[in-house]
Amino acid sequence: MKTVLIVEDDPINARVFSKILSKRGGLAVKHTENVEEVMQIAQSGEADIILMDVSLAHSVYQGKSVDGIKITQMLKADPQTANLPIILVTAHAMEGDRENFLKQSGADSYISKPVVDHQLFVEQIIALLPPQ
Repeated sequence: MKTVLIVEDDPINARVFSKILSKRGGLAVKHTENVEEVMQIAQSGEADIILMDVSLAHSVYQGKSVDGIKITQMLKADPQTANLPIILVTAHAMEGDRENFLKQSGADSYISKPVVDHQLFVEQIIALLPPQ
């Protein structure tokens, strides 16, 4: 079973995503907003894909405040985790933002909140999962 790591600082969103992914997508789900934990899960290969909230309010890494863009950059810069697919999730989606976020972060894709179409949400994630 493939595992999705949800990096999200809103527990309600995290719960909603978890439910959709496990019930509809048949995927295992982990959730954390602790950046050390994100890095550790990514490096150990415990997640097959990451759903990364762009605006993490409370996340700190090595004493610095970091957002989803920064964490994605760090993961993409590390050869060990560079191939792990990362989907950015953000509520602040102006038309040009997506391209900027994707370019800046090196993420693989982009989903806007709120997630209205659950089926599409699951399909977007499954489409990026590495083959078995």
